[in-house]
Amino acid sequence: MALPRITDYALPTAAELPPPRGPWRPETARLALLVHDMQRYFLAPFGADSAPLSPAVANIARLIAHCRARGIPVFYTAQRGHQDRRDRGLQADLWGPGMHATAEHEAIIDALAPTDGDHVLVKHRYSAFQRSNLETLMRVRGRDQLLVTGVYAHIGCTATVAEAFQRDIEAFIAADAVADFSREDHDQALRWIARTCGVPMTTDQLLKTLA
Repeated sequence: MALPRITDYALPTAAELPPPRGPWRPETARLALLVHDMQRYFLAPFGADSAPLSPAVANIARLIAHCRARGIPVFYTAQRGHQDRRDRGLQADLWGPGMHATAEHEAIIDALAPTDGDHVLVKHRYSAFQRSNLETLMRVRGRDQLLVTGVYAHIGCTATVAEAFQRDIEAFIAADAVADFSREDHDQALRWIARTCGVPMTTDQLLKTLA
């Protein structure tokens, strides 16, 4: 039930992205950025300073810097350790008890640490919208687009993009600013999102569009 050890793989390039059905393009005045689950516990299965994690973190940092500089809201999700079994629910059946309430598990990595003005949401389920006020915080700021980064692409990131779509929020996933158990899982997530609920784009494509 523990997270698997992850073998290195290369992140997808722009030429490898699946074509999306959605016609949406990110706009500075409408977008919010989500940094999903970039806590030490979730990143421990990756090799240190290796792909896909190291380049994905660098790309997330680029997107955070761009968004902060232009007043685009930056949201984070972070689970809490020592979850009560009744609160953890069915996740315990698939993933075990989860993280401990220690900095070694709960802390968001230093390279992406939130600052004043960012919003850190307590994570309860795969989707960042579940049991959180993410949608309310977006709506009151006039935001109806969400860009998802982080881990894991085929689990929480995909669930969040799908729920954004169901809430009539245009959703984007930064294809080289997310990471997964394997390149197969990574590609599967991008294909499903492109076909059903969101738009995969690379970090360079996103920054060019938002420039």
